[in-house]
Amino acid sequence: MKTKVGLFGIGLDTYWAQFDGLLNNLMSYQNQIKDKIGKFGVEVVDVGMIDNPVKAREAADFLKAKDVEIVFLYVSTYALSSTVLPMAQKLKVSVIILNLQPVAELDYDAFNKLVDRGRMTGLWLEHCQACSVPEIASVFNRSGIQYDFVTGYLQDEEAWSEIEAWTEAAHVAAAMRNNRMGILGHYYGGMLDVYTDVTKQSAVFGTHFEILEMCELKKYRDEATEAEVQFKIQELNSSFDVAPECEMYEIERAAKTSVALDKLIENHNLGSMAYYYEGELGNDYENIVTSVIAGNTLLTGRNIPVAGECEVKNAQAMKIMAEFGAGGSFSEFYLMDYNNDVVMLGHDGPAHFTIAQGRVRLVPLPIYHGKPGKGLSIQMSVKHGPVTLLSVVEGKDGLFLLVAQGESVSGHVLEIGNTNSRYRFSIGAKRFMNEWSKQGPAHHCAIGVGHIGDKIEKLAFLLNIPVKVIC
Repeated sequence: MKTKVGLFGIGLDTYWAQFDGLLNNLMSYQNQIKDKIGKFGVEVVDVGMIDNPVKAREAADFLKAKDVEIVFLYVSTYALSSTVLPMAQKLKVSVIILNLQPVAELDYDAFNKLVDRGRMTGLWLEHCQACSVPEIASVFNRSGIQYDFVTGYLQDEEAWSEIEAWTEAAHVAAAMRNNRMGILGHYYGGMLDVYTDVTKQSAVFGTHFEILEMCELKKYRDEATEAEVQFKIQELNSSFDVAPECEMYEIERAAKTSVALDKLIENHNLGSMAYYYEGELGNDYENIVTSVIAGNTLLTGRNIPVAGECEVKNAQAMKIMAEFGAGGSFSEFYLMDYNNDVVMLGHDGPAHFTIAQGRVRLVPLPIYHGKPGKGLSIQMSVKHGPVTLLSVVEGKDGLFLLVAQGESVSGHVLEIGNTNSRYRFSIGAKRFMNEWSKQGPAHHCAIGVGHIGDKIEKLAFLLNIPVKVIC
């Protein structure tokens, strides 16, 4: 279902009888804006030109009934702030003020040759969008209305890129609010940084948390048919380069668990999951938890991110990345390479295989470090090029987003059956490590492809939480 965004233009009804054709011209500009926003994959609810306070209240009722995520306010000409305020107060969603002139520069010579000062004034009013911007900001500031600006002109690519980013942020905010995250098992004992307040997570993101039981997963695994297992083995072979040293017993074990994971996700309608389990040596649940990596990687690649060590905050970060189309792979700091000024990050467990540099390998591990048992694991590096790191941080004053942009670069990686990549940052490896750590995130983060820091900042604005950008 498409995310709904509101759109309305503002003007002054006194002008329409004074300046022939002015309203028609302004509406044509608004229609251009509506059509272009619609191409960003959202449903645009356009309530037309609002030119007096009565229309404002009626339009606000309509947009509120449509449950729009954000509202784009197009300043078509000068308009009274008393026309705008009732809508913003009633809707209680973020308002993005579009200060978009029809053209980048008025043709001054042609304008001044019109001679008729009435016609000249009408044409000026088509281009005086900036006139209302300080007035609206003043009233919104004094009223506690959350807003931001996009300033430019109708053919301004930079402005349109910013508008598209706002629609993407609105989509992600809606996706997070509608997401259902499963929590399977328990935290990794002693990782105090990982522990989180799921009530606060629900309050900020709107996420529903479903507490899952290992016995349900075991039930689905016990019920898996031979046909389902064989089909899953085919999926593993098509998605990964399966190392020849992988034993068939381990492949079948991973496939059977993957079948069960799919059913668990489907049964609870989950969009993400955090998990960890230990238990007693040799029990059935240990058999399951030591064979989940392949199946959880398949889920993560389908934008149902799964974070190990029961890292709920990082599953949230991974989901944000996934909804932005950037992937979002589970990572932690591996080591520093001071000679090449890079930081290496990776993780054992599930990864977002669709953002890998080349094919992903499925390899056997004789031991899971710090965890029980052995089994199959994922070996990959994140695609070379621009990347963004994101952490959902729980600080002493509440949640905030921590962001850094860098590059995934080629070079030596650790062939240990884990995901790991080399990252370079504009501020250098030492400063990045210090500045990132000082913000107090958990030791995990989500890594996605592309530089999307501006989009994450817009998401934080919509969620009304702070964001800290390191680089």
